[in-house]
Amino acid sequence: MAQNKINIAVLLGDPSGIGPELVSKLLSEEITNKANLIVIGEKNILESGNKISGKSHNLNFVENFDNIDFAKGDKFFLDISNGKNHNYKLSECSKEAGESVLASLNLALDLAKENKIHAINFGPFNKTSLKLGGNKYSDELHLMAEKLEVKNFFCEFNVIDNFWTARVSSHIPIKEVPGHVKKEKIIKPIKLINEAMKLNGIKSPRVAVQALNPHAEFGTEEKEEIIPAIEEAKKLGINADGPLPCDTSFITAYKDGNHDCIVGMYHDALQSGLKAFGFDRGVTVQGGLPLPITTPAHGTAFDIAGKNVANLEPTLNSFKIALTMAENKNN
Repeated sequence: MAQNKINIAVLLGDPSGIGPELVSKLLSEEITNKANLIVIGEKNILESGNKISGKSHNLNFVENFDNIDFAKGDKFFLDISNGKNHNYKLSECSKEAGESVLASLNLALDLAKENKIHAINFGPFNKTSLKLGGNKYSDELHLMAEKLEVKNFFCEFNVIDNFWTARVSSHIPIKEVPGHVKKEKIIKPIKLINEAMKLNGIKSPRVAVQALNPHAEFGTEEKEEIIPAIEEAKKLGINADGPLPCDTSFITAYKDGNHDCIVGMYHDALQSGLKAFGFDRGVTVQGGLPLPITTPAHGTAFDIAGKNVANLEPTLNSFKIALTMAENKNN
């Protein structure tokens, strides 16, 4: 490994979206020199991204990971084209785009299982194309967890400006949420986000926990489930606080800087605040997996694909998090 660097796999994302042009820009950033990079995808998709971004790169092209020699360089392109030179149309979902993404992702996950890479940073995927391409899971996180044979609790973290969020329940009807607000379920994301933030360099994360009911008053869940979970977290040495009323929680925790992260009971209680404060800077971290896996949170943005106007900041931030977490995990 060149200069004892960690190995990061970078995936181009959906070829019909803004992923390839963002990855092309990312490869020109100085921070990428701090790792051994293995960009995985089809050569023509990278070339398309380069054409849009106006960037060019000195990458070593290989068709098999075993042909990589980090003594000879630290930026490689692992070409999975296998003679295919498909022309992907911008801003259109397709089976072919989904298949290409799944091929690169599955290869990266296989390399992770073999401990040949230490983190994955990917350009945004398109869920419709993934489904058309054969993905049978509700999202990429569950695909990754299955592929990596994860048995422990896992969940998605969303991040802006290094302020992290985790949730007890996610993509379920609101009427089902109270059934998930149980002490044993609340403690899991509290513990997981605390561990993840330590890997990201926060020695003693200040973990806020949201209430379920308005003003943390109009119901029994706070007293019976949420407060006992917070107390249990404190016994484990976690700097937990709450429950914070949802309507002011992001002002207290994020805007006023009183906490480093927040755990909520359901999707919109967190995502509404997070996206209001920083949708254009968001990063998604796949929590609970055996290696750091990150991506910008904004999606494939078909409306601006190919226009070279996509904001690089979320991609850059997602790479920084993958790099920091992998370095702390492996050094």
